[in-house]
Amino acid sequence: MGSSAQPTLRVPLLLLAVANLAVLGLRIWPWQDVINLPVNGSVAIDPAVSLVGYMAIIFWLADSADQAVKKAMGTGTMLGILGGALLVAEIFLSSQASSEDGTQAGSWAKGLFVATAIVWGLVGLRGARVAGTAGIGMLSAAWSAMVSCLIVSSALLGQFYLAGPAQASQDTWTWKKYEGLAIGNPATQALVHSLNSITFFLLVGPLVGAAAGLVFALFGNKSKG
Repeated sequence: MGSSAQPTLRVPLLLLAVANLAVLGLRIWPWQDVINLPVNGSVAIDPAVSLVGYMAIIFWLADSADQAVKKAMGTGTMLGILGGALLVAEIFLSSQASSEDGTQAGSWAKGLFVATAIVWGLVGLRGARVAGTAGIGMLSAAWSAMVSCLIVSSALLGQFYLAGPAQASQDTWTWKKYEGLAIGNPATQALVHSLNSITFFLLVGPLVGAAAGLVFALFGNKSKG
């Protein structure tokens, strides 16, 4: 059976990352005006650079790993899809946090994020036992988190894309800082919030996954011994 029983799904993941990058490009068009967004446009540049990095890592890891690592990463891919579904539910509940049941929705959202981290931790435990080292467990958990975060970034981009053109007026890109307060029209604020959320998941998600995977791998191996 070998690695075919545990596919890393390199091509679908690469296509998903490319699709995310393409939709992101459409959302921040015209690109020459990106510089007017917060931090000299970094709020839009960061997710784009992160997605390019994801593509490079996906191509490299899926192509160079040995059979034991591929098996661990295959498990990470499958559970990463589950983690992605949990994160999509988390952002949906987070968006309801300002409603009448906001407190309860916010609590559920936090719980789903913790549940996702546990899923990544279980991937790390499985990876460590398959490959024999905690380092591989951490790597497979980080990979699983990358899969999850690609899925949730797709949901965020899709949601924002379907909301309609961001530039509804000439001052859409207006964004100034005054005593810590963001001043801009609703379309710009929604754009910035969406971009910040995407960057958060793409950058922080794999770090959380790696940490959870390492903890589960170390404690799992100790309890097994």
